[in-house]
Amino acid sequence: MAVLAGGVGAARFLNGLLRVRPATDVTAIVNVGDDFTLHGLSISPDLDTVTYTLADQINPETGWGRAGETWRVLIELGRLGGQDWFKLGDLDLALHLFRTQRRSEGASLSQVTAEIAASFGLELTLLPVSDDAIATRITPAEPDGAAEIDFQEYFVAHQHGIAVGSIRFAGIDTAKPAPGVLDALKDAETVVVAPSNPFVSIGPVVGVPQVRETLASRRDHVVAVSPIVGGASIKGPAGAMMSELGHEPSVVGVARLYAGFASTLVIDHADALLAGEVAQAGMTPVVTDTIMADPDRAASLARATLDAAGARGIT
Repeated sequence: MAVLAGGVGAARFLNGLLRVRPATDVTAIVNVGDDFTLHGLSISPDLDTVTYTLADQINPETGWGRAGETWRVLIELGRLGGQDWFKLGDLDLALHLFRTQRRSEGASLSQVTAEIAASFGLELTLLPVSDDAIATRITPAEPDGAAEIDFQEYFVAHQHGIAVGSIRFAGIDTAKPAPGVLDALKDAETVVVAPSNPFVSIGPVVGVPQVRETLASRRDHVVAVSPIVGGASIKGPAGAMMSELGHEPSVVGVARLYAGFASTLVIDHADALLAGEVAQAGMTPVVTDTIMADPDRAASLARATLDAAGARGIT
């Protein structure tokens, strides 16, 4: 099976999924729109969050970064007057140094990702959606004529506390799916859209040429999990972003965004009364507990998602 993934929610879902399905049966196709260069280093936040989570190396307090991290380099960098707004710990820096070294030697992002995943003992297939550079760019809603900013500036430096006027994925029109991405989508018995931000996590994945079209051609095999519960996102700016960009911040709004390429939407009990509107938006609603408060509940959500696929005849 294949999972479209981006960020903390997707990482937790994948962690639960690997409790109910063999890792060798799973391909995760991960957003790279968050990727950027800092201190001359190639950084892939979503790929790293998925890797650390599945390797049981994630910082449990933050949901990002390494457990047991130390910060000597960052502290010294700040003392020297360098850029220390993006919190890179010492262990994290080692991974970015390795990725940058391998890229400078000519390795593609997907090759380096496979090497990193293997070094952490991961048995699933972990793929960036593209080996080409894609940059999520945010235009603030205010003031009028505000200049674009990099996603990490919006998300980290501003703590996603500014209203979004528009989003652009620089480079996506000419990006190619990484080797194995389209085959995974075509061959998977089930494709799951993990509970991730529809705009800045799933948007740069389905926006890569041929990806949305491939999903649409297999729509009856695609199941999405809503990242919105009770009109808000559990973590991150998805709910606010939906409203700011003119979409209804609810499971109905999610259904309207996904109906073109996914047939089923898994929603939380808190949104059960909206199931009829989800159906009217063109997706079959499945109601369950979607709050992944711990790995066991993440596994239960993964199981319910697979059951939802089975209920539509997807095996």
